[in-house]
Amino acid sequence: MRKFLVILDDSRECLNAMRFAAMRASNTGGGVAVLAVIPPEEFNHWIGVSDIMREEARERIEVHYEVFAKWMRDRQNVEPELIIREGQPVDEIMSHIKEDGEIGVLVLGAGTDGKGPGPLVTQLSRNSGNLPVPITIVPGDMTKERLEAIT
Repeated sequence: MRKFLVILDDSRECLNAMRFAAMRASNTGGGVAVLAVIPPEEFNHWIGVSDIMREEARERIEVHYEVFAKWMRDRQNVEPELIIREGQPVDEIMSHIKEDGEIGVLVLGAGTDGKGPGPLVTQLSRNSGNLPVPITIVPGDMTKERLEAIT
């Protein structure tokens, strides 16, 4: 089964990327893999403190994910999978794509704040010619109705 890989983070544009991935998966019989990356700089503390912070970060991700997962299950009839990795976001995204042969499309949300599309879109689009899968960049301010129309 072809899966849409979407990145879960705290950005506003993440919502539209999630919606797009779920709608496309639902309409094409695909799946959704939700990847969250915990950057290593969050744990530059004593070992005991870093373990607690790492667990708290995982709990926050799981709660955030469950909001999207419930919507995907209830509205799109898609059962997403959650993958949590630790490291540099672009490196972890690339590693996961290479490790999971079912990933067919990487879905990213583009920022709307006037500072550019966002660091992931910028970094990954620079290297898009060397990626093993296509990238779909979803505008962060696209309406839900427009997303439904194009998926």
